[in-house]
Amino acid sequence: MVRDIDIRVFPKVAALENELKLYIERECGINAKSINAIRVLKRSIDARKSTIFVNLRVRVYCGEEPKNEAFERREYQDVSKCRSAVVVGAGPAGLFASLRLIELGIKPILIERGKDVHARRKDIALISREHKVNGESNYSFGEGGAGAYSDGKLYTRSKKRGSVERILNILCQFGASETILSDAHPHIGTDKLPKVIESIRNQIIASGGEVHFEKKMTKLIVKDNCVKGIICEDGSEFLGDVILATGHSARDVYRYLHKENFELEAKGFAVGVRLEHPQRLLDCIQYHSKNGRGEYLPAAEYAFVTQVKERGVYSFCMCPGGFVVPAASGENQIVVNGMSPSNRGSKWGNSGMVVEIHPEDLTKEGFTGILAGLEFQERLEATCFANGKGQTAPAQRMEDFVRGRLSSTLPSTSYTPGVISSPLHFWMPKFISERLKGGFEQFGRKAHGFLTNEALMIGVETRTSSPVRIPRNIDNLQHIRLEGLFPCGEGAGYAGGIVSAAIDGERCAESLATHLNLK
Repeated sequence: MVRDIDIRVFPKVAALENELKLYIERECGINAKSINAIRVLKRSIDARKSTIFVNLRVRVYCGEEPKNEAFERREYQDVSKCRSAVVVGAGPAGLFASLRLIELGIKPILIERGKDVHARRKDIALISREHKVNGESNYSFGEGGAGAYSDGKLYTRSKKRGSVERILNILCQFGASETILSDAHPHIGTDKLPKVIESIRNQIIASGGEVHFEKKMTKLIVKDNCVKGIICEDGSEFLGDVILATGHSARDVYRYLHKENFELEAKGFAVGVRLEHPQRLLDCIQYHSKNGRGEYLPAAEYAFVTQVKERGVYSFCMCPGGFVVPAASGENQIVVNGMSPSNRGSKWGNSGMVVEIHPEDLTKEGFTGILAGLEFQERLEATCFANGKGQTAPAQRMEDFVRGRLSSTLPSTSYTPGVISSPLHFWMPKFISERLKGGFEQFGRKAHGFLTNEALMIGVETRTSSPVRIPRNIDNLQHIRLEGLFPCGEGAGYAGGIVSAAIDGERCAESLATHLNLK
């Protein structure tokens, strides 16, 4: 017998299989000794009140064993002799576009400006150790994209655009834990994700696709308003329809497209800081207990959102048990991001705390035109660099920021390049700092203890999303003027995270296949 059951249990019961079996016996009348296996289908934590519960949907196997894996495996054919398409960028959009092309009988030629995911690790280490930023190999550029070394969180609301379950199944096939299929906020972990990425690359190559690292696209080959391929910085050419999945930090791509008068659109984005608390304090706040999370609960998360002066102020990319990392992609800039290992075991928790920005907000700051948001980001990152030292980041205690005081001392931090006390309340743009202050005050009222000088603000978080959109047709996902060009993922302005970017990559691959069949 196989039976699906929805239950609501204490954390200890959810964590221990024997306890779970006894609970099912008591509440559902199923003999615990007859239960051969329990598969968790859905898991979420209800921490709204002082008594914490775990909501579970479980599949109970009585008198038989599970016959299949928890996920569905896909088959990838040999496309070595098939028609080719060029995929620019090996982030989640590019990787999943390549896999989908293989399923559709098209050979992907995947081009990545940075290094492979393991070689890239050495360059990332140099940012913290020697404050050296490699402009082509960093937290933004390289195999796996911005998500590879900044957490691997998989939570998304983009269900209307494609199958989230399909993306999670594919990640499991390439080595991710099956828990991502059941957790309400699935997460792979920065320590696990590189192996998953490498496995995807190996599959692309095994199926006859090509993967080229340290190949920077500098030009599209265009004839009669039709894209025929790309030219790289070293002069090499790759021919075929193009999926352009270059990520939100590829500012040179935006500038190239703008210079060549290809249509672009300014779009909204958000900027702010990384806010870091002691994880134990967050556990006490979120689980309503002075003893923290105890033995059976995970590191606590939070999500805050409010409106201040007609703009959203919200937490972004929350990393429980995580680290703040240096995410600059060029010289003379400081950018911060967050990540968590799979066990979420550090002493700190952090999130981006950001303010919504509309294109018209920037006109008041003296920035105009399609690239105004990009130029504003660059100025803020340079200002942050000027107030720091190398990759040592300017920082301020949270309550001091709200009260307009310089922090005479700073708490310990996970940010390995180090921090230096700086008056963020003074040099950050006023329309951002005032809204952050208002947001922090509201969040402190909602969660007692959250607004505290134990929390550290680290500047600046600017890469929440692209400030530019590459417009495309709704029906066939091609650029609105250039046939054979498929703007894709976060860099094109159509995604906001690993899963949504992966979904968009698959959709672009499907549209490209339709386009080839119509030729």
